Amino acid sequence: MLRKKTVEDLDVAGRRVLVRVDFNVPQHEDGRVKDDRRIRAALRTIQYLRDQGARVILVSHLGRPKGKPEDQVKFTLRPVADRLSELLGVMVPLVPDCIGPQADAAVAQMKDGDVVLLENVRFHPEETKNDPDFASRLAALAEVYVNDAFGTAHRANASTEGVAHHLQSGAGFLMQKEIEYLGSVLTAPKRPFVAVLGGAKVAGKIGVVNNLLTKVDRLIIGGGMAYTFLKAQGLEIGKSLLDGESLDYCREVLRVSDSKILLPVDVVVADGNPFEKGAAGLAAKIVPVDSIPPDWEGLDIGPKTRELFASAVAGAGTVVWNGPMGVFEFPEFAVGTRAMAEALAQSGAVTIVGGGDSAAAVDELGYADKITHISTGGGASLEFLEGKQLPGVVALSDK
Repeated sequence: MLRKKTVEDLDVAGRRVLVRVDFNVPQHEDGRVKDDRRIRAALRTIQYLRDQGARVILVSHLGRPKGKPEDQVKFTLRPVADRLSELLGVMVPLVPDCIGPQADAAVAQMKDGDVVLLENVRFHPEETKNDPDFASRLAALAEVYVNDAFGTAHRANASTEGVAHHLQSGAGFLMQKEIEYLGSVLTAPKRPFVAVLGGAKVAGKIGVVNNLLTKVDRLIIGGGMAYTFLKAQGLEIGKSLLDGESLDYCREVLRVSDSKILLPVDVVVADGNPFEKGAAGLAAKIVPVDSIPPDWEGLDIGPKTRELFASAVAGAGTVVWNGPMGVFEFPEFAVGTRAMAEALAQSGAVTIVGGGDSAAAVDELGYADKITHISTGGGASLEFLEGKQLPGVVALSDK
């Protein structure tokens, strides 16, 4: 399926290998890494290269620095280097810059099997502009390039796309795994094929809905985006999330694909927004979708909907899930998301979870080991499911 070279196709022994990883991970306020899943996901490629005697130069972004002096502290990869050192069991130095004299000196001192991490590549605005000179300077550090950052493969940046034009290149094990699992869903899913979409806005998932409707047997829509579909049916949704610009689109989708789409039949509503008032101070109740009070807000799917959705998943051969079923950040409104995670874990289907929030929910709720594949790519997973070409993959050397 992946017609690109992989890390195993490349001659890396004794050579300098630039590896694009996705270490854009959440951190605690004191700077410690909060969620190391993306770091752990890259370990197989890093360790393979070390075992082959490569000199491993890791490059990643973190956050969206804007060039302010305080960004150098807020968005440093220092905590990532510390956590990676713990996970690998070897000291991984953080190089103060990703290009220039300090980077050149650090790489020149490397021995076979060594690993270094370059400082946040987005400290240079040329990165997101895919500046050719910047890409050339990055590439000059190495002799081979490996992209293992599926989470950024949908972006044509210097470190994800530009560098690949200067060096022999291939996909890392994580990139390979992501493309094979997500690709199999689009080309040869085990049926029935059920997709579950949640999250906030319809607009961000129009491409995914369009593509999946041509492939799935059932499309379940929950989370905030469900209320726009309910509004498109003429229902009162109170103060629930509404993507007004997508209303006509939802009406048309329901008209042509109504039999495939499964929407909530009941919801949990509250008399305020938990992000504004905190969940504890809200009154909440379960109502049918045609009885949402005008001044209340839908925050989770109800018990009948949980049963309905779980039943659809239980009989599936393949399930793809992207986006939570409610405001899962608050335990009071995480019941629907937990029920969906449980339904996937208990099904005999090939289960693939994509999107940062869904992946975090599955992990936090303790179901990660019962899911076939949890994607590390939020936006990249969505664009792949839309059927789009990912620049970071296209640029790699062909087999």
